[in-house]
Amino acid sequence: MSVRVTIRDVAARAGVSAGAVSLALNDRPGVSAPTRQRIRAAAEELGWVPDRAARSLARRAPGSETVGLVLARPAHQLGLEPFYMEFISGIESVLAERSATLLLRLVRDREQEIAVHRTWWRARRVGGAVLVDLAEADPRVPAVAALGLPAVAAGHPTLAGGALAAVWTDDRAAVEDAVRYLAMLGHRRLARVGGDPALGHTAIRTRALEAVAEQLGLEPPRSLPTDFSGRAGARATRMLLASADRPTAIIYDNDIMAVAGIAVAAELGLRVPTDLSLIAWDDSQLCRLTHPPLSAMSHDVHGYGALVARTLFDVIEHQRPPTGPASTPVLVPRGSSGPPARRLPPTDSRPVPDSS
Repeated sequence: MSVRVTIRDVAARAGVSAGAVSLALNDRPGVSAPTRQRIRAAAEELGWVPDRAARSLARRAPGSETVGLVLARPAHQLGLEPFYMEFISGIESVLAERSATLLLRLVRDREQEIAVHRTWWRARRVGGAVLVDLAEADPRVPAVAALGLPAVAAGHPTLAGGALAAVWTDDRAAVEDAVRYLAMLGHRRLARVGGDPALGHTAIRTRALEAVAEQLGLEPPRSLPTDFSGRAGARATRMLLASADRPTAIIYDNDIMAVAGIAVAAELGLRVPTDLSLIAWDDSQLCRLTHPPLSAMSHDVHGYGALVARTLFDVIEHQRPPTGPASTPVLVPRGSSGPPARRLPPTDSRPVPDSS
């Protein structure tokens, strides 16, 4: 049930016409003082919020909307992530076609994000919203559905719980392709520098990695969680390379961490790809600027954002949105991946008995 309070709701509570409510709440003449007081009391009781955005939209061309996007990420990190810059660019390309706007907000956590969506919807500041970084049993999904706010989940439909339209990439298939490629090159010991384990797509990738490695008879892969930053990616890479069971190949959950990883390999004197192969997720210009260039799981992030925006407008306009995933990421091999170097078995240092 929607909690979006309108002038008609206030009018019904105060027992007056919607026109009288408009006059009273905008401090215009035409209603008596007692009626004005009764209307304001009804508005306060119902939690009505002045609809400034609606007044602005009324002066704009038909079809104009405002789309909300809330990100629970630090501002400095967002500016460094090519993925979100491309994703937002894709959304904006569709908004520009419709003379619409994007309302972007950065928050601390999901609870604050829910509060922002509630405020935006009650104030009629947005016509719909995009949810990103979905978690399993994400509290935002039922909260947004209860508000009646048109929304699209940029994530697997299992994470949206059937309550919201979903647009997603097939992370499972992409992970399988990367692991099979590395196994074909001869790698048996893989590792992964992943993201936040609470995120749904991180969990999907982890399960896919473990399943395909077992299917191919590889050693159980090790996954280390991070916050997606370059610093965390470098720290995780050092931990993996300092371990006794050092991997011969590492898959990273974004491009920034992979760039940090190639720097750590050089710092430790490891040759890429002879001693260590690296694969990045989210192919970007960064992957082509490293030496050697980074192999990457490439997908059209701009197109993904555009598809999310088009799906949202379908939801807003009560059309049946298309179902199915966006294009699956495709592995682009470059200089950072290759067959592992042959390692000699450890020598036995015990003295050999004299046979003479």
